[in-house]
Amino acid sequence: MNFDFALVLVVATFLAAIGWCVDKFWLAPARSARIEKAQLQLSAALPQETLTKLNHVPGWIDLSRSLFPVLFVVLVLRSFLVEPFQIPSGSMLPTLKIGDFILVNKYHYGLRLPVLNTKVVDLNTPNAGDVVVFKYPKDPSVNYIKRVIGLPGDRIRYQNKTVFVNGKPQQQQLLAQLPPLKPQQLLLAENLDGVQHQVYHDVSANGIVGEWVVPQGQYFVMGDNRDNSNDSRYWGFVPDELLVGKAFAVWMHWETFFSLPSFGDVRLIE
Repeated sequence: MNFDFALVLVVATFLAAIGWCVDKFWLAPARSARIEKAQLQLSAALPQETLTKLNHVPGWIDLSRSLFPVLFVVLVLRSFLVEPFQIPSGSMLPTLKIGDFILVNKYHYGLRLPVLNTKVVDLNTPNAGDVVVFKYPKDPSVNYIKRVIGLPGDRIRYQNKTVFVNGKPQQQQLLAQLPPLKPQQLLLAENLDGVQHQVYHDVSANGIVGEWVVPQGQYFVMGDNRDNSNDSRYWGFVPDELLVGKAFAVWMHWETFFSLPSFGDVRLIE
């Protein structure tokens, strides 16, 4: 959920709640009182036409009554529980494909207020290997998804396309050369502090070399498509306050608008 949509959802829910409350605590009792008064005057059941007139509800009130429960449920679900996202780029290949629709646990790292993103309940902290959605530090209106590589206080070094955490190289095992005869990419299994996942390396890319110390309250993140990812190696760290949640499942794949959605690759994210 980007900032603009979150704000629209909050405002829409607030306006619908006003209409719902006006009807619940003012207009509805007034309608009941009018009907009761009319029935006492006639000492008989009211004709249907009269009942319809006495029960008349303004259009905006009727719309608010219908929308408020739906908007409220959507607001709670998307703000505090689970939010869907679509993968727009290949920076997380081979773990996540372009067009994958993922589910993000919004409360795993603590409950935050919608729009303000202020944490009100502190729960878990990210672990190395977690796939996280966060607001891009250089433009918080944009959501990014990467894998957590370094935690606060860690010293991260990236050299010869190998991740070193506090001086310890993270193990990699070659799985395939793609294509086999004239390889352009290498598919490797990486063990990141006990979390097994797959990464891509481009054969022709030199790969950036650097070393970073992760500040307190921030995280170092990288994409699994190591030579095709705009991540902490280039723009720095992700502050805790920009975390959106932990990605935990792929529930649909829909690559283009003109293709058919597929549910054949539903899976948990490693």
